[in-house]
Amino acid sequence: MGTAQRAHPKVDPVKADSRHYTVEFENDKVRVVRIKYGAKEKSVMHSHPESVSVFLHDCKARFTYPDGKSENIEAKAGQVMHMDAFEHDPENLGGPFELIQIELKK
Repeated sequence: MGTAQRAHPKVDPVKADSRHYTVEFENDKVRVVRIKYGAKEKSVMHSHPESVSVFLHDCKARFTYPDGKSENIEAKAGQVMHMDAFEHDPENLGGPFELIQIELKK
């Protein structure tokens, strides 16, 4: 991600959009979330804490931030990406994709 955005009101994606976000595991140190999008699907504005994502499929998406700016992101299957905490409204620009996100708890 190029322009990391600071998350202000924390909106849990699992609560805001359970269709795309499900908890696979959680303890006092991490929460593991499975993220699955069908082709061209959108979500709602939500936030993520600092995390590490493992992409299971190629991904092309647009992240729109609370300030209205947006950026396109791409990841390849097998790619691992660190992300600082941020808030966004994602839109899948390609085919179906899935990833595992490991949220770090402080």
